[in-house]
Amino acid sequence: MTITLALVVAIFFAWGALALWVQFSRNKVRQGSLIGLWTLVSAFLLITILVPLNTTVQTIASIAFALSVLALGYWWRGIQPSNNRAWIPEVSRQTQGKIDGNSVTIENVRNFVWHQPEQFTQRWETREYDLSRLASVDLALSYWSGPAIAHALVSFGFGNDEYLVFSVEIRRKQGDAFSELGGFFKMYELSIVAADERDVLFVRSNIRQEDCYLYRIQMDAAARHSLFLAYLDEANHLVHTPRYYHTITANCTTLIFRMMDRIVPGLPLDYRLLVSGYLPEYLYKMQALQGADSVAEYRRRGYYSDRAKANADIDQYSRVIREGVPGIPEKTAHP
Repeated sequence: MTITLALVVAIFFAWGALALWVQFSRNKVRQGSLIGLWTLVSAFLLITILVPLNTTVQTIASIAFALSVLALGYWWRGIQPSNNRAWIPEVSRQTQGKIDGNSVTIENVRNFVWHQPEQFTQRWETREYDLSRLASVDLALSYWSGPAIAHALVSFGFGNDEYLVFSVEIRRKQGDAFSELGGFFKMYELSIVAADERDVLFVRSNIRQEDCYLYRIQMDAAARHSLFLAYLDEANHLVHTPRYYHTITANCTTLIFRMMDRIVPGLPLDYRLLVSGYLPEYLYKMQALQGADSVAEYRRRGYYSDRAKANADIDQYSRVIREGVPGIPEKTAHP
């Protein structure tokens, strides 16, 4: 019982210390003071648990810790997401759309011209799409930190090299750096970016020099339409109801899974939804890929970074990255 109680206190302490560390990362004095106080209160209780003292001391330690936990919980619940912050330009606007029959009008489609990782020409556009022409769904995976972690983007094809990409991203504020730890502790709001492939895919393959792969997902027309509208519905919802990004429960792959589960209920949960770098294995297992005999072949033929960097004509970018990808017609590479 003693060890169990001590472990519970230690877990509470670790969570609280990390939350304070992340939330007060820009105010080092307050960060250090609050973590120091939280450490003293937690250590006081742990000592009285592991080295029993008189009842009065144990009671004081327990009350002090309980009050601190309540204060921490009250503070944590008060941290609410917002759409009104000093955002970096890439996520400064929010995607939203309107549907009229088969016609979809989407505002704030990002189509930046990228020169360097931090140098770009901003372009935000309003575009119209005909859902009756929605012919393909492609999954792009971009790796920047080893084989297990990748950013997942979904590209919808409407024919004639016309594609719209949805990307679930952290909505970074000016001065923010990316942190997996921060994603656990309300450091970033959630953003759904709708963008041109020559922006959101190009910047990863050609500017940031990431390892990028493309996979054609086999879906019938109804499922394609449902997934597209699910993205649009989520984007519209975020305009009115902001929410926080979470490294595990609300990231680029778990949101895709939730949307797909609305279309095909009962999809199996899998660890590869968290370690997104292994999504091709999950898709292969679910028979969502066609045109190759192994995951290795899908990866080999789907790798497009070298093709993209060798291509001098950005207007041909969407065609070039699809050359040889299993499941895409070899001659045209169109949907």
